[in-house]
Amino acid sequence: MVILEFKAYGRAEQFVAIDEAIRVTQFIRNKALRYWMDNRGVSKYDLNKLCAVLAAEYDFADRLNSQARQAAAERAWSAIARFYDNCKKKVKGKKGYPQFKKNVRSVEYKTTGWKLSEDRKSITFTDKCGIGKLKMKGTRDLLFYHPSLIKRVRLVRKADGYYIQFAVDADRKEPLEATGKTLGLDVGLQDFYTDSNGHKEPNPRFLRKAEKQIKKLQRRVSKKAKGSNNRRKAVKRLARKHLQIQRQRKDHAIKLARCVIQSADLVAYEDLRIRNMVKNHGLAKSISDASWYQFRTWLEYFGKVFGRITVAVPPQYTSQACSECGCKVEKTLSTRTHVCPHCGYVADRDENAARNILTLGIGTVGHIGTYAWGDSASTEMGETASSASAVAEPRIPRL
Repeated sequence: MVILEFKAYGRAEQFVAIDEAIRVTQFIRNKALRYWMDNRGVSKYDLNKLCAVLAAEYDFADRLNSQARQAAAERAWSAIARFYDNCKKKVKGKKGYPQFKKNVRSVEYKTTGWKLSEDRKSITFTDKCGIGKLKMKGTRDLLFYHPSLIKRVRLVRKADGYYIQFAVDADRKEPLEATGKTLGLDVGLQDFYTDSNGHKEPNPRFLRKAEKQIKKLQRRVSKKAKGSNNRRKAVKRLARKHLQIQRQRKDHAIKLARCVIQSADLVAYEDLRIRNMVKNHGLAKSISDASWYQFRTWLEYFGKVFGRITVAVPPQYTSQACSECGCKVEKTLSTRTHVCPHCGYVADRDENAARNILTLGIGTVGHIGTYAWGDSASTEMGETASSASAVAEPRIPRL
């Protein structure tokens, strides 16, 4: 599955209609969740049947396409299924009990309720919401894909306007010639990553660089009267700044991950539990700004596209062990140089860790812990590097 995104252009009344469709989606999702709470044991199909009941009871719900209503109910079921799954797995802490949504930003259509133009430059929504025809602009060309391959169409509201996303049932494959090289990556805060060859990639720190502007925009928001038009304008300016930082991180992760994957046949990296790491309030902002999870997600995606092996290894003791003799050398976070008293090996702390990560990746081609793609690992524990080509189908990130 490939996700293609285009900017939507239309009249003001069309965007008002999109907002109304999004509110209906939020209404149906919350109604489906309430129905599940009041009637334990209901299934996904019961929630789909509820959509027809809501359409008969509420005129505004009837105006939305029937499959779009079902997609809204499926969002509720997705949260319910995730909660059940966490309970079965006995996940520690909170299990993610489904919550009502108050700020939904998208409405999703399936295979009906929309029609593409012949030149694929515009799309017309044919339900009773009154959205009508919207022009599209983007860097991708929909003419490469037959309309029957488009399984979902999503209208998304963002800080800088409205976007149309297409979920296309297509696999992207670009096999490359083998390089004969392997690479281990140790991510950090001082440098974005250090590889096993000693190369250090600088940390861009997009949030830190824009922090002064963000604080200025936040002060402007706080000075405006609540509920006023000026406050809404100030909030939009602040949201656009955060959206810019988000896109900078994504662009950096995509370009860097693509270069890393193309430069080696096997890439090993740490299986970090970032959700636990950000509980450290002294480092939470810097960890979030580094966006390691997004970088790992694109590493695994491009590994699938280019036919490379990506391996997530347990991070325990990769910084303490000596990459030459394997002896444990205790270090604090402030110690940036690895000096082994047993074999005399001296190296940068992060380079030593990257070499340990690569050794683990080559030795086991295994995966322990949580997965960036969901429930499937890049490669399963016990596989060899030559047998790790059978990888579970991941969720494709948005291009």
